[in-house]
Amino acid sequence: MIRQLRLAPLALLVSLPLFAADTGTPARVATLTIHPGEVTVLHLRPDFESTIHLPEEITSVVLGSPGNFKAEHSEGEPDYVYVKPIKAEPSQSNLLISTRSGQHVSLELINDGSAGGATPVDFLLDYKPAQTFLVSEVTPEPASTNRDTSAPPARVAATHPNRSAPSEGAPPSALELEYQQQQRINTPDWSKWENKQIETSLGDVRQWENQVAVCYAVLNPTDHAVEIVPPQIQISGQSHQKKRKKKKGANITADQLEIRDFRLSTTRLEPGARADGVVLFDRPNYKQSSEKLFLQIAQADEVDQPVLIRLPFTPPVAGDAR
Repeated sequence: MIRQLRLAPLALLVSLPLFAADTGTPARVATLTIHPGEVTVLHLRPDFESTIHLPEEITSVVLGSPGNFKAEHSEGEPDYVYVKPIKAEPSQSNLLISTRSGQHVSLELINDGSAGGATPVDFLLDYKPAQTFLVSEVTPEPASTNRDTSAPPARVAATHPNRSAPSEGAPPSALELEYQQQQRINTPDWSKWENKQIETSLGDVRQWENQVAVCYAVLNPTDHAVEIVPPQIQISGQSHQKKRKKKKGANITADQLEIRDFRLSTTRLEPGARADGVVLFDRPNYKQSSEKLFLQIAQADEVDQPVLIRLPFTPPVAGDAR
């Protein structure tokens, strides 16, 4: 079965003639564009510090494994994060960076260890803002109770807090109409999760050809602010491997599917506040019987323990009667 995992290709990294005088360790520098839903791989090495530069002020840095890596950020350099491994042994973790405008950058940290050989070290990741936004390719009718949703959604720019709304007078895309409809729901059916500070509600789930749009809402019922990250779509199940000693959790597989577009009203939820969102993704053509599809919602301070909301693998086709 073919799975889609959205990774920023390391082919984008531009090799520079930078070498450590004693170790002969090759250094690399990359200029990347911020894209929601993408994960950038960052190769690190003990005794070397890597720099991550964002095009605007950084508001939060969340490190998955503080025992194996160190991430530093200061108000004096508000758009820089410095990362380095703590231990000499190879290790992996993840890093999530949030910016003032609500954008999120997700990285996979790989410590190749002291004996990393000729594996290049990524000295600098320089992120640039997207130069253009994707615009609507269809002209759907304005929202109404009898609107036609049989056309596939246009590619649109993801909505982040403080980002400019679509141009006034521009026709809304089919995805935008789904987002507006989700925001009009006054009393969602909230689901509580054990040991979680947020509650969730699954809204309309629709399919256009081989793309699926999922509407959802998140509530903060606590007395303090909560920050959430952009949504992910996960497909997970049991792998069937013969002649292998069974271990608890060893036969569970989980992959992230490619996110085409999403809209999210806010990532910071004040006490009692609600966020509405819609995510568009490419659904696989088939799956194994043991595999299940989930909408993944996580808080910024515990991205390794997300809420998983079960999704139908074959949702209603857009335009069908519910």
